[in-house]
Amino acid sequence: MSNDDYPLVDVIGVRVLARYVIELTFDDGSIRVIDLEDWLRGPAFAPVRDDYDVFRAVAVNTESGTVEFPNGADLSPTALYLESKPAVPA
Repeated sequence: MSNDDYPLVDVIGVRVLARYVIELTFDDGSIRVIDLEDWLRGPAFAPVRDDYDVFRAVAVNTESGTVEFPNGADLSPTALYLESKPAVPA
């Protein structure tokens, strides 16, 4: 896969839909949904995985263009884009 196959996108909005499931709005206008349960591994994500209030406090970091949790743990915006699914219009 070449670098052209990886979208250069930033997250501009995030909303928690359910336990570990978030809706992301990207700067290309797309809205996508992802279940992060399997992503929350390792010591950096332990507080996020173990305390739903910490998970629900996820926010967009406008400087890095991705989502960030209160403890500073974040995820690649490109990985989030590639692994998420388009949201079904209401």
